[in-house]
Amino acid sequence: MKTLYLMRHGQTLFNKLEKTQGACDSPLTVKGIEDAKATKQFFVEHQMHFDHCFSSTQERASDTLELVTDQPYQRLKGVKEWDFGIFEGESEALLPQTYYTDGSYGDFFVEFGGESAIEFQARVVETLKKTMSQVSDDENALVVCHGAVMLMFMQSLFSMEKIAKKISFHNCAVLKLTFDNDRFEFVEQVK
Repeated sequence: MKTLYLMRHGQTLFNKLEKTQGACDSPLTVKGIEDAKATKQFFVEHQMHFDHCFSSTQERASDTLELVTDQPYQRLKGVKEWDFGIFEGESEALLPQTYYTDGSYGDFFVEFGGESAIEFQARVVETLKKTMSQVSDDENALVVCHGAVMLMFMQSLFSMEKIAKKISFHNCAVLKLTFDNDRFEFVEQVK
């Protein structure tokens, strides 16, 4: 059985300023760097080694990965953050305060030049399945990505109600999943 560790990047300037950050990027803050280094220490203390490492193509994710491991890695376009269109870089207060029943924004961002929830989720799930299909049995992989990537991926596995009870998507959160017979199964929130 294969194991996937899915990790969110460290805190960024836009996270700190509560600005919408999807396709756009901002640098890690001092806290983001410290949290990533603490995650590296957590991995060392728990003797967690990764056979394969992957990162979103966005700098905040690759910078985080480079702080948590010295291993070589591959960038994956398919796990870049949701494109929020003209809301990029704007205050999070401008985002709709109500969600669809699945906990997403549905097609809201499409009319503003962004990506639909269905397209985004399909991109993420397809990328993670393809990536894990290339990992040998009994090997594991670390993928550093983004909060909405993790949320929408987990929504492909179970309901928002269950997610809200079990999972936090804070900066540097780490989720453990198994992958077998083209299916993911959530194991636990590691950090």
